[in-house]
Amino acid sequence: NLICNFSKTSTKGKWPVTYKAPEPMGEHFIAESFDRGTLDGWVVSSAKKEDADEDIAKYDGKWAVEEMKDSKLPGDKGLVLKSRAKHHAISAQLLRPFTFDTKPLIIQYEVNFQLGIDCGGAYVKLLTQTPDLDLDQFVDKTPYTIMFGPDKCGEDYKLHFIFRHKNPKTGEYEEKHAKKPDADLRTYYTDKKTHLYTLVVNPDNTFEVLVDQTVVNSGSLLTDMTPPVNPPAEIEDPDDQKPEDWDERPKIQDPSATKPEDWDEDAPAQIPDEDAAKPEGWLDDEPEYIGDPDALKPEDWDEDMDGEWEAPQVPNPACETAPGCGTWKRPMIDNPNYKGKWKPPMIDNPNYQGVWKPRKIANPAFFEDLQPFKMTPFSALGLELWSMTSDIFFDNFFITDDRNTAERWANDGWGLKKAAEGAAEPSLATQMLNAAEERPWLWVVYVLTVALPLVLIIVFCCTGKPTTNLISCLLWIDSRSTTNDKHTRAGVREMETETHTQLGDFSDPLSDFISKKRLATNLATYSDHQGKGEKYIIL
Repeated sequence: NLICNFSKTSTKGKWPVTYKAPEPMGEHFIAESFDRGTLDGWVVSSAKKEDADEDIAKYDGKWAVEEMKDSKLPGDKGLVLKSRAKHHAISAQLLRPFTFDTKPLIIQYEVNFQLGIDCGGAYVKLLTQTPDLDLDQFVDKTPYTIMFGPDKCGEDYKLHFIFRHKNPKTGEYEEKHAKKPDADLRTYYTDKKTHLYTLVVNPDNTFEVLVDQTVVNSGSLLTDMTPPVNPPAEIEDPDDQKPEDWDERPKIQDPSATKPEDWDEDAPAQIPDEDAAKPEGWLDDEPEYIGDPDALKPEDWDEDMDGEWEAPQVPNPACETAPGCGTWKRPMIDNPNYKGKWKPPMIDNPNYQGVWKPRKIANPAFFEDLQPFKMTPFSALGLELWSMTSDIFFDNFFITDDRNTAERWANDGWGLKKAAEGAAEPSLATQMLNAAEERPWLWVVYVLTVALPLVLIIVFCCTGKPTTNLISCLLWIDSRSTTNDKHTRAGVREMETETHTQLGDFSDPLSDFISKKRLATNLATYSDHQGKGEKYIIL
């Protein structure tokens, strides 16, 4: 379904991809490729963020419509967040509001972190349809129905799917967050490639989150959101209190136990080793450290202010060849009679009542919503972002209720970018050469793994007797079958004779092919017949 033209290039011999803007086909609520080169239909917020310092409160981050810095598709434009450390907000009305009824919601768009991303988001908000929705005053507190897309700060890589659920009892809204994806998301933020983000929410309350048309997260609105859509039917009674005599101790000290008479609590944990002897050559009269004989008193030393000067201590050179210096002391060992402080042994508590828990009561806030898919309708799409990195590229926003329509749009837009990026990537040989330039030792690896085996095969197959070499090249007998095996040697002689008979002088290419095939069959039959497990590799 790619809408593209391929033409040869005489200079590089590659097949470049020619860009053509995607055209929406089928039911959709917004389809924006920005290839008009303008922000027509989009409203940049002029509001200020509440509860923020005055110098950063204004949504004054810049937006532009332009090509990617390293575009592989000349003419392909997108929406670019241009400022760093600024609040950005921009939005556009849908062709008509989306109502959650009997068809799924599919939203998808593309993101390219052209400069990587340090800390910032690239998510979208589906703005709730309300009578007072004013896109010029779009801020972080503007009500939304769904928030979806990538977000990263530090080493925390997120892919949000959040929806605001309306409590049917109170009418209040609460955010419900999808579980964190199990997939490793790091590459999508660091490889500087264009990635396609897709969210599918189905009428049966299931959802899927896809990146580059691959599912990275899925689940149910009823069971895989935090906090859960439906509160518990029962809760702990907040007025219930633990009785004062409630015993939660599973073990207690035995009240009937007494300390043994021979229990010595005063015995030390360690005692001198009476069996130890002072090593021969121990220098009792030599100190372990002495004053440095080469040290000199500083000229500015004032004994009235600094006290009497002493040379710094250094290891005694007389002790270097001796087992030790100074007063010898017996080493300490564990005291075999040490028992420590006596404590009564622990026994099961006959009065144990278990861990106390408050009693359960009916939850006064309980409700059961079995159709959380039926969310609040939304009428606009917006980006309300803060980022410490600029030049985040957005493209090809699309909202529909038909999955096939979404896939066509994705193939015509993101699929084209993927093809262009793939065509621009260096070949395997080029990557190997570039790697060898940085690491010259790789040439040794290349020779050993590629060149040397190739030379050996040519020499092995193209020298000596033709028929013998044909046998050698058509099969290699597994190392478990040695040349001293009489069955192997007899089999090879038998196959050499068969080869002379069947292949002749190779005058007819067709006969040559048939003969080789017959020989291969005979070899396999011979291996089977012998039943010795030899392995034949047909080259």
